[in-house]
Amino acid sequence: MPRINLLPWREEERKTRQRDFGVAMAGGVVAAVAAVLLTMFAYSQMISNQEERNQRLTNEIAELQKSITEIDGLERQKERLLARMEIIEQLQKSRPEIVHLFDEIARQMPEGVYLTGLKQTGSRVEVRGVAQSSTRVSALMRQIDSSEWMEDPEVDRVETTQSGASRQAEFVVYLKQEREGDEDMEMAP
Repeated sequence: MPRINLLPWREEERKTRQRDFGVAMAGGVVAAVAAVLLTMFAYSQMISNQEERNQRLTNEIAELQKSITEIDGLERQKERLLARMEIIEQLQKSRPEIVHLFDEIARQMPEGVYLTGLKQTGSRVEVRGVAQSSTRVSALMRQIDSSEWMEDPEVDRVETTQSGASRQAEFVVYLKQEREGDEDMEMAP
């Protein structure tokens, strides 16, 4: 006799398939949630690493800005020092000029002319003095004009005054001191 299974096997098989499907769905949901969480964790790690790199770059940029500021300060200080050195060099070059000026004034002074004051502003020199006559002042002007260290004499005033029994001429003469560098510049063109 054949065996007939009258038990509801289809229903059990359907329940088994539904249970397997539920387990597979739960496993799929768990796997999907795990994948999403892992992806989020990986992206947060990448973002964190990039933020650290950005912070390091920001710090390095700040350090470089400080260095640039220091370099700018050093360059300004260097320019000031070079300007000072140039001024000192010019002063060193012009040191003997005053000696030449006094020597030349002493050599070019005609007899009967006496100086009462000498004032220099830049290369312009104001000479004040007393002469026995106004012709002696003219002689002084010619001597200055022929000098190699003095040039461009200009008479500001000559006043004849009575001093006791004698007459004298008080004068103010302006002249320009010839500088050593001026001759070089004139010959250069």
